[in-house]
Amino acid sequence: MKSFRLIPAIIAAAMLVGCVPSEEKETELTQETQQEKAETTIIPSFNIDDTHYRTLIPYKESASRGLVVSNIYTKYDMKEVETGLMRLSQNEFDTEDYYFQEGQYLAESTVTEWLARSSQKKNGLNPPTTDSMPAEERAKKAPIYLSHIVEQNYLTKTDDNKVKLGGISIGLSLNSIYYYQKEKYGEYYEEPIPEAKLVEQGKKMAAEIVSRLRTQDELKDVPIVVGLFKQKARNDIIPGTYFSYGVAKAGENDIADWTAIDEEYVLFPTDESEDVYRDVSNNFKNFKQDVDKYFSNYTSVIGTGFYQNKKIQKLTIEIPIQFFGKAEITGFTQYLTGVLINQFDNINVEVSITSMNGPPEALIIKKANEKEPFVHIY
Repeated sequence: MKSFRLIPAIIAAAMLVGCVPSEEKETELTQETQQEKAETTIIPSFNIDDTHYRTLIPYKESASRGLVVSNIYTKYDMKEVETGLMRLSQNEFDTEDYYFQEGQYLAESTVTEWLARSSQKKNGLNPPTTDSMPAEERAKKAPIYLSHIVEQNYLTKTDDNKVKLGGISIGLSLNSIYYYQKEKYGEYYEEPIPEAKLVEQGKKMAAEIVSRLRTQDELKDVPIVVGLFKQKARNDIIPGTYFSYGVAKAGENDIADWTAIDEEYVLFPTDESEDVYRDVSNNFKNFKQDVDKYFSNYTSVIGTGFYQNKKIQKLTIEIPIQFFGKAEITGFTQYLTGVLINQFDNINVEVSITSMNGPPEALIIKKANEKEPFVHIY
């Protein structure tokens, strides 16, 4: 395994995000801002691969940055609601021709108002209620459907050495479960929201949001992609996914067609994954048994499989272990790399080995059908 290497954490992190030398030079362009001021921006010369967008420099944070933390239950959904939207945006905005920028057109106050109930705020998108409505009735008839709105901007380069907005993507995070209290300081109850209701409400809200965005001069004549994201329960350790998306073509106020998205995250090992995803589940069980042989008192190996159209795209495995020295880490990583080659052949696998208190110790990345994984120890 000649790709095995021992490198510092900072260098390893740089390598993972694609910070490698390139003979191409960065491109310096001019960008028109919402305030109609020209700003200098730089397009990085290097791109990790064609599944990633290049990001303009200097990096501009979202106008509603920070709301995702308070609006979405788990860290897994916080990440996926953004990365999943970027992934589906590639259906409309090619990574070769478009550059990514966090959303600049929906202010924090706007997003907050749109997430409110229509009985609380004029522009609230969630259903109205009254103070007299019992909690159980509210949960069944008027739950909070929309929990968060993500905005992403996609820019293109013009012939006169400028970049301009080429399109916008909106992700609508929808609750699959409504949590409520019967009393102010009482326990929480759960009311599952039917899938059909999520689809209905999501599309209805999407139409209204597109109509509102078209009132802004900068957004009147660009494509708008809207994705519907189904959020997982509060205690889930895998993320939800986007299940449908539509596009309002440039200059149009309506989303003519919606496209179903077949994506799913699957937890290993579970009874469900063993029944439905038997091949990967068996390989994972064998992998875990090999880990247990090395650490006989060890039990926690967690795998997350990402599936598209019923086919696994990537398996991510987390292994937190208590280590007592660098030699032990190195030995275990070498052993695990050999196990990985034997157990997983045609699957993209990423194994993260961490200490029990959190810091990363080693990373193993194996691409499908390749015999030499990329390994480094921090």
